[in-house]
Amino acid sequence: MLIDQEKTSLFNVDEFDEEVVRRIITDVRDALEDRDYDVVSQLVGYLVSADPGYISSHLEARKKITSIDRCTILEVILREYLKKLD
Repeated sequence: MLIDQEKTSLFNVDEFDEEVVRRIITDVRDALEDRDYDVVSQLVGYLVSADPGYISSHLEARKKITSIDRCTILEVILREYLKKLD
């Protein structure tokens, strides 16, 4: 692939951050499913209470999800939901 060196490339940090959050949410979902937890209930419990005990430590899910601000997680989830309504 040839790169046009006359054109300025733009890098959107927000899009990158959202992709990282999506990946972490997916990893957490997979870990919770591996342990037969109700994913939605566990995530809601964590997001509402801020208690990381709602998230299994399996596959480092707890460590991953606590590395992101809960408001950021909610923002990404809401954006994804609203996109699907269009």
